[in-house]
Amino acid sequence: MAPVTVYSTQYCGYCVRAKALLDAKHVPYTEVRVDQDPDKMAEMMQKSGRRTVPQIFVGTHHVGGFDELYMLERSGGLDPLLSGD
Repeated sequence: MAPVTVYSTQYCGYCVRAKALLDAKHVPYTEVRVDQDPDKMAEMMQKSGRRTVPQIFVGTHHVGGFDELYMLERSGGLDPLLSGD
């Protein structure tokens, strides 16, 4: 399974929803709290080109935010991405 990284903040409702979706699928992920480390915020912005959270990566693939993650799941594209197919 490809590693999943979720850039998030403590009080972000979309971050909570993204992590809940991943938890429901039993997908392990690394959470990077950008509100606690300005260097991580800069890293997220450099990698994604965005400044909003969450920003979700599967391996090196930038999924986007919660809406994109949810649409990927609904379309059946998340599982193949996670498995590296």
